[in-house]
Parts: sequence; C-alpha cells; structure tokens
Amino acid sequence: MINRILLRIKIIQILYAFYKGEGKTTLMVEKELFHSIEKTYDLYYHLLNLIIQITGYAASRIESKKNKLRPSPEDINPNTRFIDNSFVAQLRANIQFVNYLTQHKLSWVNHSEIIKELYDEIIECDFYQEYMTLDKVEYQDDKEVWRKIFKRVILQNESLDNSIEDQNIFWTDDIEIVVSFIIKTIKRFELESGTKQTLMPMFKDEEDAEFARKLLHGVIKNGNTYRDIIDKHTQNWELDRIAFMDILIMEVALSELMDFPTIPVNVTLNEYIEIAKNYSTDKSGIFINGVLDNIVGELKKENKLIKVVMFTK
Repeated sequence: MINRILLRIKIIQILYAFYKGEGKTTLMVEKELFHSIEKTYDLYYHLLNLIIQITGYAASRIESKKNKLRPSPEDINPNTRFIDNSFVAQLRANIQFVNYLTQHKLSWVNHSEIIKELYDEIIECDFYQEYMTLDKVEYQDDKEVWRKIFKRVILQNESLDNSIEDQNIFWTDDIEIVVSFIIKTIKRFELESGTKQTLMPMFKDEEDAEFARKLLHGVIKNGNTYRDIIDKHTQNWELDRIAFMDILIMEVALSELMDFPTIPVNVTLNEYIEIAKNYSTDKSGIFINGVLDNIVGELKKENKLIKVVMFTK
C-alpha cells in the first residue's frame, strides 16, 4: 500500500525534522521513518472503519425514528438499503480488518460528531438518492456507492481532514493518498472471497522497504557532497536565501539519482518536482527542475550518472 511516492514524501519530512533538530542518530531517524509509515498504514484501516461507523450511525437513526412518539409511515417502514449493503457486511466480518482494528485499538468512539456530519452530507448527495431508489441493487452497486462516498464526500470534508490531523501528527497530509488506496481496495473486493478478502499490505514487497531505508541513509551519509553540487549549480543565488525545503528536496533527488541505477532519470526528476510544487514555494517546481536538469547534464558528461535499463519478459 505504501508506494514510493509516499515514501519519498515521508523521507523528506523526516529529514527536515532531523536537520532542524539536534541529537538524533541515523538509527533513530530510520526508526522514526518506519514508525511514520506504520502510522499511515493505521490510517488506512482507520478510514476503512468509517464505512462501518457511518453505516452503524445510519442504523441507529432508523431505530430512533421508529421509536418516536408518533412515527410516520416512512419511519415505521424505512428504506434500509444503505444499512443492508452487502459490501459493508462483508467488510464488517473481514478477518484481517477486525484483527487489525482490535490489535491496534483504532476507534472513532470519541469522534461521533464527524460520523454524523459525514452521514448528513452523504444523504444529500445525488448519487446516494439514485442508489436508494434503484429498482434492484447488485453487489457492484453496493461497492460503487462507497467508492463515490470516499471520492466525493470523505476526501472533500474539511472537518474530517482537521480531525485526522488532530488525532495523530503522523497523519498530516496523508488522507488524500490513503483514500486513493481505499478506493482501490473497494474495487478489488469480491463477494466470493467472503471474510477472507485480502486487504492491502503495508508494502507491496520488501524491495520498497529497502528503497526507503537506502534512500534515507544515502542522504544522511552524502548530504554534504550533494549540497556542494547544488551550491555549484546555484552560484547566482546565495545558498542561505534558497528555501531550505528546496535544498532538501534536491538532496534527496540526487541521492536517488546516484544510488538507484534502475530508476529512470525522468521518473526521479518528475517525482521531486511534483513534491516541490506541493510542499515548498509556488516557484519551487520550476527552480528545482532547472537546477536538477543542469546537474544531471553535468553528471552524464562526467560519466558519474549510470543507469541500467531493465528488460521485462
């Protein structure tokens, strides 16, 4: 689940704190990086649990209306399609999901106001109204309504975004990419898998974990060398006037360019230019693109940048 895009961002965030702080060893920084990654994986389950919590809240609303002093015919005979959703029932019984929530003690019990707000927003959506009035629903319809809920409601809700950041400092800025993984998870669910439907692993494979470890250590070990290279190619700028985040992003990019021969140059450059656009100043993307392009050109001329072309069968 934790892809290399997110790993690059995590490494930059951890290194930023490392350089701005004091007294941390390389081992401590590595532990902090992987702790941050584990917390992002927690968020994956925590947001998946919104499906169960929102459905539970909807069920409680139906029961509350039935128990009114003068219930209406609609209160007595409600449309229960939303709470009878077959995909939700499958997730609720999922062995991997239940075990993880129990072991990691993830809960929305102290955040009931968010559950209510999200539900109230959902029932006003056109796609929800369409779903509730379909002549017949299939398993795919039950999945699709939740895919739309995550994309159009949960991802856009500012109160949820603020709540997530308040609940855990390691979840700041993670919600968008984690929601994208949840949408992929919903698409992958199959009714035939029952309670044994597999959820996304923390890493696709051990290679990604090793990528994170090697990249982090490469920047810490060779940071001064990379900073000298950056300084050489920004002679018209005083280094202390360039945004610290820009320098750090370029250091990490150079570490990836030098230490990972199978990753194409354009992939590395594009990834860090995008990170700069989102995490530094408005002009950082253009600035970093120009500097790194010049550095890559020089490294190639000096035969210091070796890339291996990987062939697939």
